[in-house]
Amino acid sequence: MLSTGQMSKLCGVSVKTIRHYDKIGLLKPERTDAFTGYRYYGESQIGTMLLISRLKRYGFSLADIQKLLDIEDNRQLHKLLSRQRFRLERQMEHLAFTIREMGLHLRELERTGDLMSYQNQYEIQLKEAPEQVLLSKRAKMSVEEFGRWYGELYEKIAREKLTVNGIVMAIYHDQEFDPAYSDIEVAVGIEERDKAEYIMSAHLCATTVHKGAYSALPDAYGAVFSWMNANGWQMDGMPYEIYWKSHMDKLPPEEWETEIFFPVNKKQ
Repeated sequence: MLSTGQMSKLCGVSVKTIRHYDKIGLLKPERTDAFTGYRYYGESQIGTMLLISRLKRYGFSLADIQKLLDIEDNRQLHKLLSRQRFRLERQMEHLAFTIREMGLHLRELERTGDLMSYQNQYEIQLKEAPEQVLLSKRAKMSVEEFGRWYGELYEKIAREKLTVNGIVMAIYHDQEFDPAYSDIEVAVGIEERDKAEYIMSAHLCATTVHKGAYSALPDAYGAVFSWMNANGWQMDGMPYEIYWKSHMDKLPPEEWETEIFFPVNKKQ
C-alpha cells in the first residue's frame, strides 16, 4: 500500500490534488485508517492516477474524466478522445493565427504610433443589396455549430437536386450577440425560387469587407456601426454576413473574405 505522500511523489501530483480527487470521488483510496484518517492507495491505482493526469493535459475537465473512467466501450472512448483532439487542433490553429495577427498589429503600431489605427482599414460603402433566394435553417446555435447546419442544407440541396448560386450567408436575429448561443439563420442561395424557404428583399445596406479570420469580425462590425452613426444612418433590419471566401474553399484564414451587411435607413 502507498501513503498519500508516496502516491504524490510517484505520480507527480500534489497531496492537495490527491485529497481533492478523493473528496469528489474521482480516485478514492483503497483503505483509510479509521483512527488516523490516513489514506492508502494500491499499486494498481498508480496507472489510474497517471491516466487522470494525462486526460487533464488533453483538456478534459475532472467531471469529464470521471465519466470517461466509467466507460468500457472502446469505440466510444476513441470517439471522445478524437473529438477532443479535433478541438485542440482548432485551438492551435486559432492561436497560430492570433500570433500572426499580433505581428501585423505591432507593425501597424510601429508605422503609425496609434494602437487603434488597424480599425481604419475598413472601407464602408452604401449600396442596394440584391434580393436573396435562400434555403435556410434558423435555430439557437453557437458559431461552432455552423458546419452542422450548413451540412443539413447541402444534404437537402443534393437530395432535391437544387442549384446553388454561390451565396453562403448567416443572419443574426438577436439584439445581442453571444457566440456560444444565439438566434442565427444560416442560408445558402439557390436558383429555384419556388423551393426557397426565405426570400430576403433587396435593401439599402451599409457594407464592408473583412479579410481574415472570423475572430476579428467585431472590428468590422464596429467600423460599420461608427460610420452609420457619423453619417446619419440607423439599422433597419438584422445584420448578415456573406462568405465569399472561406475554409470551404480550402483557403487559410488570412485569405478568407466576409462581407458584412447592415440594412439601413436615414435617421429622422
